[in-house]
Amino acid sequence: MDKQKLIRIFDKQATQYERRREDPRQKRWRQQLLSHAKGVVLELAVGAGANFPFYPPGVKVTATDFSEAMLEKAKQAAKQHHIHSDFICSDIEAMNFPEQSFDTIVSTLSFCSYDNPLMVLDNINRWCRPNGQILFMEHGISSNLVVSTVQKALNPLLYRAYGCHHTRDILGLIRESGLKINRVESYWLNMAHLIWANPIHLSEMRDN
Repeated sequence: MDKQKLIRIFDKQATQYERRREDPRQKRWRQQLLSHAKGVVLELAVGAGANFPFYPPGVKVTATDFSEAMLEKAKQAAKQHHIHSDFICSDIEAMNFPEQSFDTIVSTLSFCSYDNPLMVLDNINRWCRPNGQILFMEHGISSNLVVSTVQKALNPLLYRAYGCHHTRDILGLIRESGLKINRVESYWLNMAHLIWANPIHLSEMRDN
């Protein structure tokens, strides 16, 4: 899909995303995951700022999104929850940060939309400090054959309507990227995953 069209789709969903911040199940998952965030944080595709209520005190968040409408909602959430934050309106697939810039990198429900998710994972690996952590809350293809068949049938329609792929093998992508997965919790017939990971840097890759 053309990137500008995708941005327009997410601009239109900003108010819906803001309302969804109150989803009790997602709130529980976000709290469980983000309690581990620390230090200088990069959040990919911040959306309407649903993670901000759950960041521990003392973190500094750089929040990115390609939707101005989403960022406006996120700025309001950051102010409400007193989060020390900066905001960048840009496509994460086109961004670059210095290597080893962040203690924690957070992605919640963003990998369904990237054109090149493996490239984003490679960038995350480079941007995270060697002793840092990468926290994911992502959704994708179910391990249940009936459910996955329905997902595959509906995926083209859902992507056109919401800009979101429902058939990605999230755990497979992260394993393929080489990131070190430390812990996984899966829900909804393995459609939703909480993932705690660490980067692997060039020296470690050479050793292996």
